[in-house]
Amino acid sequence: MSCRLTRIFLAWTLIALGTVAARAAEEPSYTHTEDVIYGRKYGVALTMDVFTPKKDANGAAVIFVVSGGWFSAHDSIKPMTPLLLEFLKRGYTVFAVVHGSQPKFTVPEILLDMHRAVRYIRSHAKDFKIEPERIGITGGSAGGHLSLMQGTAGDLGDPKARDPVDRVSSRVQAVACFFPATDFLNFGEKGHVLLSATMQPQFRAALDYHEFDKDKRVFVPVADEKKALEIARQISPIYHVTADDPPTLIIHGDKDTLVPLQQSEAIMAKFKEAGVPAELVVKRGAGHGWLTMKDDIATLADWFDKYLRKKS
Repeated sequence: MSCRLTRIFLAWTLIALGTVAARAAEEPSYTHTEDVIYGRKYGVALTMDVFTPKKDANGAAVIFVVSGGWFSAHDSIKPMTPLLLEFLKRGYTVFAVVHGSQPKFTVPEILLDMHRAVRYIRSHAKDFKIEPERIGITGGSAGGHLSLMQGTAGDLGDPKARDPVDRVSSRVQAVACFFPATDFLNFGEKGHVLLSATMQPQFRAALDYHEFDKDKRVFVPVADEKKALEIARQISPIYHVTADDPPTLIIHGDKDTLVPLQQSEAIMAKFKEAGVPAELVVKRGAGHGWLTMKDDIATLADWFDKYLRKKS
């Protein structure tokens, strides 16, 4: 992973490490099941780790998208585990989802993985002791983008699919995330398009779109600009906003130079226009991550409490 890409995880890791020493001697209040296979593609297993409260589980789930710069790895889960404790202590079962990672897989392919993960969790709700219509999702940066895509573009599944998991909905019931990209056609300013050629080098592979040529039996680059722009639109949450989207919270720094605050402001305007319950928390003076983000994890959990907990 490049130095710049590593920075996306840095703030999360620093927060996590800050709580490790204080909890090292404590008996874990949860069980941790590693490498649950939620799907397969091209001979590769797609996995998630499942964290289950030992007591006082509330029957709801929080999906944590393990992603920064659309890079995803199982090794990233362990240092981030302390960040999940806020959700666990409130009774949420947490699913840390690892998706097919760039540079091998592109954003459109990654989105298919996220759909599959939600479908798998919902179809196995009884096994995980959760209720299938109380699922939230969270993440930061690319994980925030993927969370918003699940919130705005989740679907009801294919009733004719051969695999029963694929017949199940991939929709979620609440979103709470950090500094997401939302509009690849107007990134930071009107008309600035995010494509592989315009991205910073470490992120280009994620947008290096290819399609399968059935005649030649090979993957070929998407060279047509119009088609590339359409893909950029399809992977932008802002163009999928509708009135039935789940309640959405975004936290974003106003000094973010990697993902401009404009991205969150733009989609927030769309949510308001559509009548979707939505809130933007602006962190003054903060960039793409900040050392006090641990305090904001509680804000995310409060959002999930508001929309995922059963009303007494």
